[in-house]
Amino acid sequence: MIDREFLRGFTKLYALWRGSKKDAYGMAILREMRQVGFELSPGTLYPALEKLKREGDITWHKQVISGRIRKSYRLTPKGKKELEEVKQRLQTIVRLVFSK
Repeated sequence: MIDREFLRGFTKLYALWRGSKKDAYGMAILREMRQVGFELSPGTLYPALEKLKREGDITWHKQVISGRIRKSYRLTPKGKKELEEVKQRLQTIVRLVFSK
């Protein structure tokens, strides 16, 4: 079982990446992460998204879909820069861990 701190890192990374795509919103992230084996709860995801917002990495936009308000988000320029930096560092560590 992956511990909580490790899961939070994956959650933040996935949320940043998902924010670079169209129509990023919380329930989609939950569903997508569950499909790849991460049993993520709203109590883990939404605080992570709020923290990304406070840090200036994402911005929220309200949309009305089928009569319901949905918050979707996008990366800010700061968030895009952070995502690229994390991806570069992650590529390096993944090569190191999975070589040999």
